[in-house]
This record gives sequence, structure tokens and C-alpha cells, in this order.
Amino acid sequence: MIRVNAERLWSTLEIMAQIGGTPASGVTRLALSNEDRLARDLLRDWAQEAGFRCEIDSMGNMFIRRAGKKPQLAPVMTGSHVDSQPLGGRYDGIYGVLAGLEVLRTLNDQNIETERDIVLVNWTNEEGARFAPAMLASGVWSGQFTQQYAWAREDQDGISVGEALEAIGYRGDQPAV
Repeated sequence: MIRVNAERLWSTLEIMAQIGGTPASGVTRLALSNEDRLARDLLRDWAQEAGFRCEIDSMGNMFIRRAGKKPQLAPVMTGSHVDSQPLGGRYDGIYGVLAGLEVLRTLNDQNIETERDIVLVNWTNEEGARFAPAMLASGVWSGQFTQQYAWAREDQDGISVGEALEAIGYRGDQPAV
């Protein structure tokens, strides 16, 4: 039986919970904020340290890929989001991302080669706490919204998604499709 490294998973959850941590043990990591950037940077670093490729699309969605034997096959995808509600739970969203990372790491630890690539996704603005509507970037990726519509959404300070992506350095070159 294959088991994930529970200590490593717990450690990554606890380290990530410090980014945007609140006195009541929650987090505030609004989409495309500095806290979101720090969490994304850490996720990317952990993925690259494990040997995974990390690609960013034009909506800031992060795709962390563990190669399989047959890259021509459609990948298996898993993931969630790094952003949170204001004063949100410390494991909401991020657990799905870090559990996925732990699965990829465990496959490496066990030298298991999969048939298909496995892609871990961090979706941008899933919570919708800063930019409405929620699930904005996954909505662009799935064809529910246009990129122009999404980039133009503004927060309460008049900062657009496009501007915020640029400001934190997560507006990738790949189309969000």
C-alpha cells in the first residue's frame, strides 16, 4: 500500500498557513494580493524542487506537471486554490492544492511512473472575495468567461484583475484555454 508522507503534508500546510495568517488561526490571502503572490511563489518553489514543471497561463492559473509515460494522452488533473476569503479557514482551498502536491511527491518517492501526465492546478480567484465573480480564472479556462471580461473585473479600489496579475508577476504568456 502506498501512503503519502503525512508529516511532510502537515508541514507544508502549516508553513503555507503562515502566509496571510490571522490571530484567530485563519488566513487572509485575497486573490492577486501580495500574500497570494508569496503563497504562489512558495508553491512554485516546492514544485520545482521536486522536479515538476510549473506553467502559468494568462489568467495566472498555475499548472504543475508531473510527466507520465505517454504525454500525448490527456492528463489527470487535480487541484484547488491558494486564495482565501477575508479571515478564511487556514485549510480551505489550499488543502486541495497541497494534497495534490503531496501525491505527486509521493509518486516520485516511490518511483512510480504513471501512464498519463498528472497536472496539479492552482486556480486564480476561485473564492471571488476580491474580484467578482468567483471562479473567474477557471471560468475563462472552461470557456464560461472571456479573458477580456475577466481582466477588466475590478476590486473595491478600482484595481483590475489584469493590473493585479501584472503587479504580482503572474500574468503568464500561455492562453487560458
